[in-house]
Amino acid sequence: MLYRRIAKPVFFKMSPETAHHVVIDGLKHAGSLPGGAATLRGMYGVKETEDLAVDLFGIHFPNPIGLAAGLDKNAEAVTGFSSIGFGFMEVGTVTPVGQPGNDRPRLFRLPPDEALVNRMGFNNLGAESMAKRLAALKHRPVPVAVNIGKNKLTPNEDAHKDYEKCISALYPYADFFVVNISSPNTPDLRKLQHGHELKSLLEAVRAEMGVQAKKYGNAKSVLVKIAPDVSDEELEYMTDAIAASGVDGIIATNTTISRAGLTHRNASETGGLSGKPLRDRSTEVIGRVYRQTEGKLPIIGSGGIFTSRDAYDKIKAGASLIEIYTALIYEGPEVNRAIHAGLRELLRKDGFRHINEAVGADHR
Repeated sequence: MLYRRIAKPVFFKMSPETAHHVVIDGLKHAGSLPGGAATLRGMYGVKETEDLAVDLFGIHFPNPIGLAAGLDKNAEAVTGFSSIGFGFMEVGTVTPVGQPGNDRPRLFRLPPDEALVNRMGFNNLGAESMAKRLAALKHRPVPVAVNIGKNKLTPNEDAHKDYEKCISALYPYADFFVVNISSPNTPDLRKLQHGHELKSLLEAVRAEMGVQAKKYGNAKSVLVKIAPDVSDEELEYMTDAIAASGVDGIIATNTTISRAGLTHRNASETGGLSGKPLRDRSTEVIGRVYRQTEGKLPIIGSGGIFTSRDAYDKIKAGASLIEIYTALIYEGPEVNRAIHAGLRELLRKDGFRHINEAVGADHR
């Protein structure tokens, strides 16, 4: 209750972006201090258990709860975030060249809706800067995925070059990659999810991953993050194209531009909405992707997960791993232990000995 009673009221008096930087700076410094990471683990860490440890993409995940991209954009606080109960984390979105993102204010809370709206615009320090930070890490307690995107000024016909540059610069330091083509905050980015552009982009990404695998002598996985704001027909095409491309998985989903059912005045702000209002739609997308691919393409479920039940619903819909972001802002780092403990209980109640047995259970 430390976060809810003390830290959260202080953070929520700050502007959302100021609070964001305070958290990043705090975890960055705590993780670098002697004994800092151990203290964080003692307060918020999650003990690995056999029933929730996952082996996927040739990687061992000590638990299935990950940190979604967008919080640690520049890989500044990897040690800190790795010490508060996450089983893996994404850093980024990173672009080849650093860019300031959109004008402020660009991050908004919707407390009654337990949601956030952001139009950050891929603000980051660039791929080379991230590479230096990840290279400097002496110990990496959990897998780190690098979420990659294109620069705002790069036209879509050249987008593949930006993704290739990010892969080339960061290949030695990522445990796996996530191709972000679904943020609503970079002009025309979502168009890359459709038609010939999607096929061409994924061909280029796969080719570059192959080049780097030969160079470094180890193959790594790449996933695609998709948007929830697509028709059934569009989702079917996207899923077919992604599966046919040979990439290793899908993250479902990114933020939404929908504002259905919101009550807070900040619902009128443009940008991507995350949090509880996204929960049901993202779970629906997971289920559709799982059914279409017959469970053969691994899915990481993201969107509106606040409780163990939310996480379990996504797992039963077809997600092998899950990610949170907005729940961390509203519930604090205690949320990881709560979700982990609750998932174990839900598995036991349904007679499952391991989380893998529950993946896609709704379709059997």
